[in-house]
Amino acid sequence: MAGASQLNLRKKPPRPATGDHPLVRAALIGATVFFFALFLALPLWVVFQEAFSKGAAFFFESFRDRYTVHSIVLTLLVAIIAVPLNTLFGVMAAWAITRYKFPGRAFLTTLIELPLWVSPVIGGLVYVLVFGAHGWFGPWLRENEIRIIFAVPGIVLATTFVTFPFVARSLIPLMQAQGSREEEAAMTLGANGWQIFRRVTLPKIKWGLFYGVILCNARAMGEFGAVSVVSGHIRGKTNTIPLQIEILYNEYQFAAAFALASLLSILALVTLVLKTYSEWRAEQQLRESTSHQAP
Repeated sequence: MAGASQLNLRKKPPRPATGDHPLVRAALIGATVFFFALFLALPLWVVFQEAFSKGAAFFFESFRDRYTVHSIVLTLLVAIIAVPLNTLFGVMAAWAITRYKFPGRAFLTTLIELPLWVSPVIGGLVYVLVFGAHGWFGPWLRENEIRIIFAVPGIVLATTFVTFPFVARSLIPLMQAQGSREEEAAMTLGANGWQIFRRVTLPKIKWGLFYGVILCNARAMGEFGAVSVVSGHIRGKTNTIPLQIEILYNEYQFAAAFALASLLSILALVTLVLKTYSEWRAEQQLRESTSHQAP
């Protein structure tokens, strides 16, 4: 009997590593698909359906409005300025945090992530407090006829503030995982700092850098809260795409509003594809780097 029972135990199929019942697994997968469909697929479908609700001709005609054209141009201009600034900052911050040891390094890492935990509206209000007409530098700016708030410089500052963590947060864990052996080896061979960065570090982090840049760009072009505070909603002057969408929607121009919103939706989809590809390439590059460093 004992031998038979032991034989039966051996014949039982092994349980999954998670120990979950198949029904639990099916329920979790089903819930994930349901939330994906409800909160991502359905809104995207509604956006494009409303955008083409009056036909393709009206959809393309919506982009001939001069205020809409200006909002697109302004959004691109802000992104062209803010994204390179954040890229430069992210690379420098990641290099400093991962390659040097200094007091307050952990605190600096926390400060970099601060805009992710603070409401963008608060960030915009801070710039109004500093550069507004009644702010700290308001009288001096007015005397020198310099406009920051309710002008393009304020929009650039607010956008830069809410987007500057993305590149640094993408590079810091990647550079920590890769280590600094190759840079140290290049240094012993006589390479200077710029040569080490250009020929050793940059090829190793290029996909992580690309990942951070596309996320930064997507957030810069879609930012609403901080930009809304510092822009003043001046039509044809300080309205970016999200602000122009709000105006069109409030004026009951729903088809035109959703036509413009479809641009941001397409940007989100393209960003998702590029993000997935860059993550895959970064993980592949990290595995190759780790295997080369293994003794």
